[in-house]
Amino acid sequence: MSFTLANARFEGADMGERDVTLYEVRIYPLTSEAGGGFAAVAPGLSGCRSDGETPEEALANGYDAIACWIEAANEMGRAVPQPKRMTI
Repeated sequence: MSFTLANARFEGADMGERDVTLYEVRIYPLTSEAGGGFAAVAPGLSGCRSDGETPEEALANGYDAIACWIEAANEMGRAVPQPKRMTI
């Protein structure tokens, strides 16, 4: 699958601007038993996931989840892993 989405940016209290689109997001189809649609998982950020009706919506929601994950980590004083680029 291929997706195009404008860069979503997150501004943390003391982290400056972080481009959440640099984080890997994996998109998986959900079964009808799981409600259908698509799941978005950020494997570099433990427990960071979202979903959407379409792959594009799941990806956009995944980037929003990444921004929220980073914000929560900052508020708790936890380290935020740097994005890792996937090579194929």
